Amino acid sequence: MQQRLGPAYAVMPNDHDKGLQIILGLIGTLTLLLAIVAGLGVLNTVVLHTRERVHDLGVFKATGMTPRQATAMVVCWGAGTGLVAGLIAVPAGIAVHHYVLPAMPAAANTGLPASVLHVYGGWQVAGLALAGLVIAVAGALLPAGWAATTRTATALRAE
Repeated sequence: MQQRLGPAYAVMPNDHDKGLQIILGLIGTLTLLLAIVAGLGVLNTVVLHTRERVHDLGVFKATGMTPRQATAMVVCWGAGTGLVAGLIAVPAGIAVHHYVLPAMPAAANTGLPASVLHVYGGWQVAGLALAGLVIAVAGALLPAGWAATTRTATALRAE
C-alpha cells in the first residue's frame, strides 16, 4: 500500500492478532485465578462445616461408616452447595453481562453489535453451571480426606 501512495505516507498494517492474544491470555489468567479463589472459598466453608459436624461424623463412624463413605458424605456437603451456586450464579452473571455491556458503549455514544451480547450457547451455560459443581468438589476433597482419617474416638470427644 505504501508503494502506491508514495514515501510521504507511512502505512503500517494493523496487527490486532497480537493484541487480541494478549487480551485473551489476560482473560484466561483472570478466569483461572477466579476459579482458584472460588475453590479456596469452598475449602474454607467445607472445613468449617466439617469441624462443626465432627461429632456427628464420629457417631456415623461409630455405627459403621467406612472412610470411603465419610469422604463421599463430606464431598456431597460441598457439591450440593456448589451445584446450587452454579445454577444461581450463571444466570445472574449473564443478566449482569446483558446490563453492563450495553451501558459501556452507550456512555461513549457508540453502538454495540448484537453478536457481542449473545455469546453463550445452551451447552456453554450448562458447562458453566457444572463448573460450580467441579469447583465445589475440588474444594471439598481436602476436608473429606481429613474426615475419612479422623479416628472415631477423637471425633466423638470433639464438641
